[in-house]
Amino acid sequence: MLEILNVNSLTRLGEGLFITLEISFVSIVITSFGGLLLGILMSLKNSYIYAICRFGLEFVRVMPLLVWLFIVYFGFSRWLGFDLSSVAASIIVFSIWGSLEMMDLVRSSLQSIAKHQYESAAALGLNSLQTYAYIIIPQALRRLTPLSMNLLTRMIKSTTFAYLIGAVELVKVGQQIIEFHNQNDFAPFIIYGLIFMLYFIICYPVSLYARNLEKKWG
Repeated sequence: MLEILNVNSLTRLGEGLFITLEISFVSIVITSFGGLLLGILMSLKNSYIYAICRFGLEFVRVMPLLVWLFIVYFGFSRWLGFDLSSVAASIIVFSIWGSLEMMDLVRSSLQSIAKHQYESAAALGLNSLQTYAYIIIPQALRRLTPLSMNLLTRMIKSTTFAYLIGAVELVKVGQQIIEFHNQNDFAPFIIYGLIFMLYFIICYPVSLYARNLEKKWG
């Protein structure tokens, strides 16, 4: 075991973990802001905006993430004639996917607010902007937070697809280490076991926090 988990292997796994966290963090930041904005637009009573947002959401849901990665990395970069790194392509795909999924969560949270909340705000003399800023959005965020945590956890775990387009993230580094120690039958078990623990350490606190919020705000 010590032969496999030497300083060099642990250093390389740390570098792969950094790439995984980079893809996850940047995608989550873009998703949070993009999903909130799109969700507010989708909840407006405009049939054209709603139809466009719904089409984008369903289109992303129907197409597997892996296909999106291949299209953006191998297709668009060559078609448009610019050099796109595997990490950048991954961030683009996960940000678009996450933003559209977050959009639907934001929309459902906003529409779940009871009608009398709007009527009460109007009775207090608040305009539409004040109603959303002070009454609707704060209540919607409480309902949105646990759901969004689950989405963000899925995004972190889905970054494993990035290795298929050449991103040297955690799983890719693990595969390289296993191939280097191909004479050791325990190498896959040890390396993948360590990768499992790293993902568990990252994702479980987020899932636990989401469950606690659901209990607290239920």
